[in-house]
Amino acid sequence: MKEIRETAKKNMQGYCRVCAVCNGKSCAGEVPGMGGIGTGSSFTANIESLSALRFNMRLIHDIQEPDTRVSILGKSLDIPVLAAPIGGVSFNMGGRISEEDYINAVLEGCYEKNTLGCVGDGVPGFIHETGYAAIKKLNGKGIPFIKPWEDREFLEKLEKAAATGADIMGMDIDAAGLITLKLMGRPVSPKSPDKLADIIEMIKKKTSMKFILKGIMTPDEAVLAVKAGADAIAVSNHGGRVLDHVPGAAEVLPGIADAVKGRITILADGGIRTGGDVLKMLALGADAIMIGRPFSIAALGGLKKGVIKYLEQIKSELVSAMVLTGCKRVTHVSRSILYKSS
Repeated sequence: MKEIRETAKKNMQGYCRVCAVCNGKSCAGEVPGMGGIGTGSSFTANIESLSALRFNMRLIHDIQEPDTRVSILGKSLDIPVLAAPIGGVSFNMGGRISEEDYINAVLEGCYEKNTLGCVGDGVPGFIHETGYAAIKKLNGKGIPFIKPWEDREFLEKLEKAAATGADIMGMDIDAAGLITLKLMGRPVSPKSPDKLADIIEMIKKKTSMKFILKGIMTPDEAVLAVKAGADAIAVSNHGGRVLDHVPGAAEVLPGIADAVKGRITILADGGIRTGGDVLKMLALGADAIMIGRPFSIAALGGLKKGVIKYLEQIKSELVSAMVLTGCKRVTHVSRSILYKSS
């Protein structure tokens, strides 16, 4: 991974510093780019809310080979980790490798390690076209995300997404107001509860795909997602790239889990860097998590090999953290593994 990160630093020069700790402080305000919007506080909140959590270390048990497998939306995965949807290599990451090579590296690396990669959407059109082609090449083994466009464009992309063979799709509603799209003259917008329900109903009628709503940051909106018919939510502030001064995903996840756990699949995205971070998010109520920037660094630094190495590292760290906290299965992780000061 050290070699992969060094290569990524060269390939992402001027767009990402590939810092030893990816916390958003050096790249604050660099949007387009890999930073967080404005002061970068929403990006750093993701990191700081996770790092503030401490584990209860427990070793009087017989757990030596914990089970990291999970079933999410009908998919059996080796680890509860998905690659989040990120596109736009040319304007976000320096463009020193092609969009096609990048997204194939992410999806194929995830597929080889028996998990799933997601593909992004945006402007120019080659972002979603390249992603859809990569999913189709893998016989549907990937998750296409569509931004909250107006009806005509959303429907056109839905039909293209269904044609990839994928049986899960998502909308990153947290992209509403994304500055890069506004600068390109292609604004996206929020959706009312009724409109969201109509969109989900249309998806169910036209396709057999399950639906993830990404960008949930409050318990009341999690409840609205359940009522609208979503199959899953992703707790996410879009990597801190759309609204300054919002809390980190780990701060809001417990309240959201308390509101809808067991009624809908809960994914979480934001500031997750290590296997220990994965375990923390599971303890807070997530069923699985999504990781963004580190996958981009792995792909830019080593293509498919880099993605595979990163996933192997995450799994190794997750297993170690599970052993040291007495967790037998990722499907049975509770908040009791997290330390609370008296």
